[in-house]
Amino acid sequence: MHIDRYAPSPTSDLHLGNLRTAMAGWLLARREGGRWLMRVEDLDRARVRAADGTERRQLDALRRLGLEWDGEVVRQSERLELYRAAVASLPTYECFCTRREIAEASSAPHGGYRPYPGTCRGLSDAERSRRRDERPPAIRVDSGGAESTVNDATAGEVTGPVDDFVLVRNDGQFAYNLAVVVDDIDMGVTHITRGVDLLESAPRQAWLTRQLGGSPSRYAHIGLVVNPRGERLAKRDGAVTPDDLGLEPAEAVALLASSLGLGPCRSMDEALAAMPGDQRFVEGAVWSEGTLSPSR
Repeated sequence: MHIDRYAPSPTSDLHLGNLRTAMAGWLLARREGGRWLMRVEDLDRARVRAADGTERRQLDALRRLGLEWDGEVVRQSERLELYRAAVASLPTYECFCTRREIAEASSAPHGGYRPYPGTCRGLSDAERSRRRDERPPAIRVDSGGAESTVNDATAGEVTGPVDDFVLVRNDGQFAYNLAVVVDDIDMGVTHITRGVDLLESAPRQAWLTRQLGGSPSRYAHIGLVVNPRGERLAKRDGAVTPDDLGLEPAEAVALLASSLGLGPCRSMDEALAAMPGDQRFVEGAVWSEGTLSPSR
């Protein structure tokens, strides 16, 4: 069965780009007679507390558009024991490097990502003990210099290096790359629809999935909504939520469906009926002067 998930972080209201990605994943899952699950990624408790009420507004915004999910909402903040057990099952080591030290020691960045060069992997017990007195360590996985390949509906086979990425931050918070993999395995996710900006992290996550005994999902990294400068849409670009724009749900669905190349459908049922069998939502969209147009 096709099982996808949508996983917002409850730190800001869902803008048109977030909702467009959610719509694409919902449509792809429903076309296959599959399930579309909801996971709230609320591990960063400080940011979540600072945005009190955002989770409720996000879920309400999805419901209003007809983006109903299957089953109960899963919250990462309620799953800490699963993450703790996963870390305990992996080869790891303590890392005391600062971001600046990593940037200075890393090789040329892969896209926007600098792979960790393994600086702390070979520290002696005495050196680790000394450094613990200076700063708390992060916990990194020892990947052994692996490479990993994923299958993406848009990009095809994508192979990337797997560095010793962080599993637990030095403030004790479980890292994104760990939590999403543990959750996807536990939730039985088979397909992941998300923005193309996350394609670079897919090989690492697929590798970790295999280490934890799971089977990597099939990915569909879709085009983003950008502003006229080609930058990823953000709140600073002005009125970018349906409520900001004063849109009724049918109007918002029509705007988003048109940007996905489906025409001005006014309900999710209409959008689903308009999907061709080979639809992959490759193209992004441009938000400019109150219009959302497919990019070419």
